[in-house]
Amino acid sequence: MFTALFNWRTTLAIVAIAIVTGTIFYSQYIARKIAADERKKVNVWVQSLKTRATATDVSALTLTNIITSENTDIPIIETDEKDNPSGSALNLDTTLIKTDTNYLRKKIEQFKKENEALYVEISKEPLIVNKYYYGDSELLKEVRYYPIIQLIIVALFIIITLIAISTRNKSTQNQVWAGMAKETAHQLGTPLTSLQGWVEMLKETPGMEKIVPEMSKDVDRLKLVSDRFGKIGSTPQLEENDIVAQVENMVSYIRRRSPDKVSFNINSYGENEIKVMNSGPLFDWVIENLLKNGLDAMDGKGNILVSIKNESAEVIVDVTDSGKGISKQNIANVFKPGFTTKKRGWGLGLTLCKRIIEQYHKGELYVKHSEPGKGTTFRIVLKK
Repeated sequence: MFTALFNWRTTLAIVAIAIVTGTIFYSQYIARKIAADERKKVNVWVQSLKTRATATDVSALTLTNIITSENTDIPIIETDEKDNPSGSALNLDTTLIKTDTNYLRKKIEQFKKENEALYVEISKEPLIVNKYYYGDSELLKEVRYYPIIQLIIVALFIIITLIAISTRNKSTQNQVWAGMAKETAHQLGTPLTSLQGWVEMLKETPGMEKIVPEMSKDVDRLKLVSDRFGKIGSTPQLEENDIVAQVENMVSYIRRRSPDKVSFNINSYGENEIKVMNSGPLFDWVIENLLKNGLDAMDGKGNILVSIKNESAEVIVDVTDSGKGISKQNIANVFKPGFTTKKRGWGLGLTLCKRIIEQYHKGELYVKHSEPGKGTTFRIVLKK
């Protein structure tokens, strides 16, 4: 699936680059042709002015008038040798010409950057030369801006397509996750029922007084795991729970299964009870996973601290270990499915934790701080 997504992105990128590149080259080619054609038009227009100034024949005057009147889109300014506006200004804002004394000079500076001026010799004795500055027509501007507009359209198309693909893939992943979880819960159901029956029978067997309670705890534990998997993909029932008691229970459970050199501490900042809406089994699963991750990172000795802070609008739970820490390049990957630094496991624990907190509880789970060799802090934020 990830390979297919990568291929989709690569194909879209190649198609987009090809479209934009081809458009840029073709539009520049068209723009050059239009620019050359406009320069010819301006030249003809300028020459017609010169002819009209000296023509005595009626037909010649008529022709020059037609030529000069046909230019309705190319802006032109006539100046003297020192670039002072000295004559006509064509296809420009007449209102600004009258009200803004610097308008024509600003336009001259703009036209200088766009096109080279045309020179016309008015007389030889004395030598008088007029300059004609002209700008790009609206058509030429549109052609030059067209690649930018198309680039924006193509970029939007790619973004929308990628969002659609990503949404579809996430939906598929969610369905797979939920299906696997429910199937796991279903498969555990039959042997669990059988184990419960055997435990009840062993209770009646002499000499099993010490073994049966421990077996009952393990069976209850399996029932809890099955219940957790059964809730994945379903809308969880959030209830008001004491989060301090939940954390204490999970710490107590993990402590009994941890090496003696691992120290566990809970800091609730003096509060013995903090109520918050959550799904008991699923939230316990998250705490259990974070505690186990801390244990795995410490090689049998170290400290784990769980701090619970009651804020005005949220409850913050920090799980801090003194283990190996996480490198900067791996922090962004710890919640991705399949990522793990352990020799065993599928790399799904933290992924499930993030899904439970963010999708089911509308909270946040992230790495608050981590430093290689010093430890890691995971932070859970639950809204009240």
